[in-house]
Amino acid sequence: MELWLLNHLSTALLAVLVVGGFVLLAVAGSLIATRWHPALNDGENNDMVGVVLGMFGAIYGIILAFVIVNLWTELQDTQKVVATEATALSQIVRDAQAFPPDTRAAVNATVRDYVHTVVEKQWPLMKAGHGDYTATGEKVDGMYRVLSGFEPQTQSEQAFYAKALDSLNDVVAQRRNRIAESRDQLPVLLQVLIVGGAVVIILLTLLYGIRSRRVRLLFVGSVAALIGFSLLLVVVLDRPFAGDLNVSPKPFKESSLAQFW
Repeated sequence: MELWLLNHLSTALLAVLVVGGFVLLAVAGSLIATRWHPALNDGENNDMVGVVLGMFGAIYGIILAFVIVNLWTELQDTQKVVATEATALSQIVRDAQAFPPDTRAAVNATVRDYVHTVVEKQWPLMKAGHGDYTATGEKVDGMYRVLSGFEPQTQSEQAFYAKALDSLNDVVAQRRNRIAESRDQLPVLLQVLIVGGAVVIILLTLLYGIRSRRVRLLFVGSVAALIGFSLLLVVVLDRPFAGDLNVSPKPFKESSLAQFW
């Protein structure tokens, strides 16, 4: 459900649904609570509710801040992984310039097949949370076969051949990291804690008594909007390859790899 929403709805529309939904539920809950229990408007329990709300708010805020910062860091790390993989492929293409024409053409052909498979086949799978290794496994084996079948004759060819092999090993390592990041998500218990904490905070705001209905609704709605926006960030950042704020395959179309498009 989360991935479907991210891949089919814009971030702006998601913000309206999530933030607006929290605000509407909180405001409706406040109106119902005061109608059923008019004594809440008197604020007789404000001292106790204020202490509990402050304590829960502080704990929940720390947890939520930690999760958001961690997810943002992981998003940046995933972007670096993709850039590093693409850079290593570009380096293979550059190193192949020192090889004989036939070998150079074979290397370029295998790299071209790999980048097209990554962008056109593997990327949609990662957006849907189904990243696997089979889509590009044969392409990686093809690059290894081409390089392993080449016997460098000169010192220059030997030097560039060694660099090309090192770059190919980097591609394999970063490919594994990229696919692992596409599968990764917050643990279920942490998701329950985040959503459950949001519900508890909003319920506590309903118990805080304010005589003015307008001020009360503004108070409840503001807290709900803040929590809703924070949860929206968690949802958007938790899936680095889905939604509008995603990791782009653009590095696989730049630099020396641009010739294959």
